[in-house]
Amino acid sequence: MVVRVAVNGYGTIGKRVADAIARQSDMELVGVSKTRPSSEARMARDRGYPLYVAGEGKPEEFRAAGLEVSGTLSDLLSKCDVVVDCAPEKQGLANKALYDRVGVRAIWQGGEKAHIAEHSFNALANYRECLGAHRLRVVSCNTTGIARAGAILQRAYGVEHWEVTVVRRAADPGESRKGPINGILPTFTLPSHHGPDVRTVLPDLPIATTAVVVPTTLMHVHVNHVRLRDPPSQEEAIREEFRKHPRFVLFQDWQHIEGTPQVIEWARDLGRSRNDVMENVLWSSGIRLEGKDLYFFQAIHQESIVVPENIDAIRAMFQLETDPLVSMARTDRSLGILPTAAPQGSSPSRE
Repeated sequence: MVVRVAVNGYGTIGKRVADAIARQSDMELVGVSKTRPSSEARMARDRGYPLYVAGEGKPEEFRAAGLEVSGTLSDLLSKCDVVVDCAPEKQGLANKALYDRVGVRAIWQGGEKAHIAEHSFNALANYRECLGAHRLRVVSCNTTGIARAGAILQRAYGVEHWEVTVVRRAADPGESRKGPINGILPTFTLPSHHGPDVRTVLPDLPIATTAVVVPTTLMHVHVNHVRLRDPPSQEEAIREEFRKHPRFVLFQDWQHIEGTPQVIEWARDLGRSRNDVMENVLWSSGIRLEGKDLYFFQAIHQESIVVPENIDAIRAMFQLETDPLVSMARTDRSLGILPTAAPQGSSPSRE
């Protein structure tokens, strides 16, 4: 079976999801949508993706910019089995009525509230629970990173309590109207929304989160303190537990990856498209076990970490694969994400 997929919204996430879908042998990208002509719209056409007009967009504006369109969003939805909604935050809820009216399956991103879908999705955490669903929500970048680590630690050792401080980037690299430029801004919603969002995926995870915003565009960093129920006797066992699972990178001291700038440079050197880092980034020296208390840092690339999750969500929805690890392996192979324990250097190929 080949699933016909539409991507509604071709921005930071949408363009990455569209590229990922195009690399899957069991999926066909039938088109992408934009509300107005832009350099990203031209990129979609240059890549051979059929372009459709969404929202209040006007086809004549696209044509005036030299961009031929294949129709409206309604036309696109008539050609697909599932739509991946990558519209701006909160627009997805407005789009739901259209998807429901057409009767097409839909996947939303983490900017929408959990009640929009049957399940919030994370491949490592709850893939099997989402098999056959008609409405899924891939959780946000920070929630994705915490849920991946949480699924591993909860299953291996049990978690008595988890406290996370999310050090958030201020804006994506392509944004110029956000800040702060010079400052550290506490998020005064206490606890922050990240903990409740993680529990939409892992309901029994006892977690509390706080957040601060800092003037960087590269990545988020999580400062984690986990009280384990049944900790291992050796700290190295924690590292090995992460290495056993996909979508983690553990940097060693000799690599001199001191922080997020070097992580992005590492992605550039690997030739990753758009410098994307779709894995949770951990540092071997940034993992410390003291009795039952586990401390670790992880970095999250906000622009790309959810991309492979969208691919796995499609497979779960249509039951193309029932085993999450098989689906993840197929997705990761197509996107150039190597197994965690493997040498990190590869080019993606069509799965």
